[in-house]
Amino acid sequence: MRLPRRRFERLVARALDGLPPAFASRLANVEILIKRRPSPADLRAAGLPPGETLFGLYEGVPLTERTSDYGLVLPDRITLFQEPLEDACATEGELAEEVRRTVIHEIAHFFGIDDRRLHELGAD
Repeated sequence: MRLPRRRFERLVARALDGLPPAFASRLANVEILIKRRPSPADLRAAGLPPGETLFGLYEGVPLTERTSDYGLVLPDRITLFQEPLEDACATEGELAEEVRRTVIHEIAHFFGIDDRRLHELGAD
């Protein structure tokens, strides 16, 4: 399934709007991006070989790793990859749910929760 970019952006906005205020308020220096597909560099950053599926990518310094020296840095980034998400879903409803899950997954990385812990929590 394929959606126009604006419609996909609305799914992302809805996922962000659905975050609890306590989490959403902490995202002040986080940029949310949408790209069509992950680049080879994106796959390397995620530790994946070419050809693997990547729905989202967090790049930055997780809150749990910041020290008193942290400052004057560019915003952290969460990138969502539209086509892999669309490829994994048959309906717009499924896509909306997968976008929501991906947004939450990547925000969890911002808060310092790694993939192992997300798996333990059943949120991978």
